[in-house]
Amino acid sequence: MSACLPKVSIVTPSYNQGAFIGATIESVLAQTYPNIEYILIDGGSTDETMAVVAQYRDRIDIVVHERDRGQSDAINKGFRLATGELVGWLNSDDLLYPDCVARIVQLYQQHPDGTIFYGAANDWIDADGQVTGHRFLPIPDRAFLLNQCTDIVQQGSFYATRQVREVGYLDDTIHYCMDLDLWLRLLTKGPIYYDNGPAMAAFRRWEASKTSTGGRRFLRDIRQTLRRNGAGPYAPTVLRTHYGSLREALRYTPLYRLLTGLRPLLNQRHAYRSLSVHPAHGRSADPDA
Repeated sequence: MSACLPKVSIVTPSYNQGAFIGATIESVLAQTYPNIEYILIDGGSTDETMAVVAQYRDRIDIVVHERDRGQSDAINKGFRLATGELVGWLNSDDLLYPDCVARIVQLYQQHPDGTIFYGAANDWIDADGQVTGHRFLPIPDRAFLLNQCTDIVQQGSFYATRQVREVGYLDDTIHYCMDLDLWLRLLTKGPIYYDNGPAMAAFRRWEASKTSTGGRRFLRDIRQTLRRNGAGPYAPTVLRTHYGSLREALRYTPLYRLLTGLRPLLNQRHAYRSLSVHPAHGRSADPDA
């Protein structure tokens, strides 16, 4: 392979995602960029995952099928095996669009000092693969990520492999936002660059996905990650996660359920009172009022 085409390593961690992993693999194999190393790390799936993987085995460079300590451990195994200049991971229910890696490499070649390269535009898809939403998230630097924005675009993001090894890979004690933690640590080594064109990847949001079921633990992980990477206790991002945790906790209290049940009645009463106010003068239409 020509030296002007740097190798890019993609790691897919998987565990019992037989319903989606075929589409994920196909999205990697459909990349227009030719110099890709594909590594799949399965944590001992007991469903049809490995039968699906077997259909593509001759086109996947490395397949590991063994028990692990969770998603971060699986990704770290893949990162340690990777031989590309850039490395990233694609979860076993998400998708890359065909030009993703080609655009990332172009960005990397324009900015070789970078540590993180990603596409700011991202699609959301449902369990059937239908697009349900879009987002555009430009992150200019570490300070913005730490103090203004807890969200990142993980799908279709790639990292300078040397810097990933320097910072010590993913922290496998973090269950939900290990990607945010990695970004914050990588950004102590160099800048971030993003492509502002059309979406490069799709994030699958469905009822059993890890992000959808995280609740308070997800918010707690974010808050702890921000604090240990330098965010102050009153940083907007930290305060938002405190508020989110409280709101999530209250969802399961009798008072919250009572107030939720009363909401339709309160809305109806508010609508009735609004109709009794004269629209032109902002006062009651009742002459005796």
